[in-house]
Amino acid sequence: MFPTKTAARQHFLGARANRPVEDLLPAARVLPAVQNAQRVALYVSRTPEPPTGALIDWLLADGHEVLLPILYADNDLGWGVAPGAADLVPGRLGMSEPRIDLGSFAISTADLIICPAVAVARDGVRLGRGGGSYDRALTRATAGTPIWAAVYDSEVVDTLPADPHDHLVQAALTPGGLVPVG
Repeated sequence: MFPTKTAARQHFLGARANRPVEDLLPAARVLPAVQNAQRVALYVSRTPEPPTGALIDWLLADGHEVLLPILYADNDLGWGVAPGAADLVPGRLGMSEPRIDLGSFAISTADLIICPAVAVARDGVRLGRGGGSYDRALTRATAGTPIWAAVYDSEVVDTLPADPHDHLVQAALTPGGLVPVG
């Protein structure tokens, strides 16, 4: 369908710019994997990504611990505990980040990882923005930890271009629900 990752990114990011925003919280909070996870690695979304703010707030209010990424100068990711959206600080590339960095291996302590994506293929290929940050970070996840990518329903597709270093995901979390892939 897409000859290159660049073409796929352009297609999906262009479509996102013209779509209404749909929240992930209604779909996520009813899922047993979310309810049972003590520590969830998540991210603070930016427009036009599917919003994660309400999900982060709900997880914190429900007693879960939330790890949020900290973008390093080399595009690798460290992780910090979410204190609440008001206590985040500006990070690189406009990201909102926790003040305290627990290091790049903190992701290995997560019971569930929900990462950003531009699209997800039914075979588990996750298309990110192209920096490789999450592909590196996901190699540090503990074996067996569920890894989901947050996308809109229309961004779950049959196939996407992939490279050997791409880290696969097990599901796409969409406003419409959880779509198993892989």
